[in-house]
Amino acid sequence: MTSYIVAYPATPGATFDADYYMATHMPLVHATFGPHGLTGSRVLFADQPDAPFVAVTTLDFADAAAFAAATSSPDAAAVFADVANFTTITPTAMRARSA
Repeated sequence: MTSYIVAYPATPGATFDADYYMATHMPLVHATFGPHGLTGSRVLFADQPDAPFVAVTTLDFADAAAFAAATSSPDAAAVFADVANFTTITPTAMRARSA
């Protein structure tokens, strides 16, 4: 399994619409990446005011090839472009593998 972790750093003055993220963005992620091997996701929102991140999402893919296929598909551009619809934060991301 390969995971893609997307973190949204807490940034002074930044906005993040959690309702849009859950109701619109995450369904778009699943609809777009699912056919390429996305097997699941987990979204965590900060539960303290001084947290270093507003939200952290883990996307799980069958393997590295599935991740590459999903993120390089022509439809992936819509997922990345949608970020501007819910936040002014520039996310940080990393790919990880299970031990």
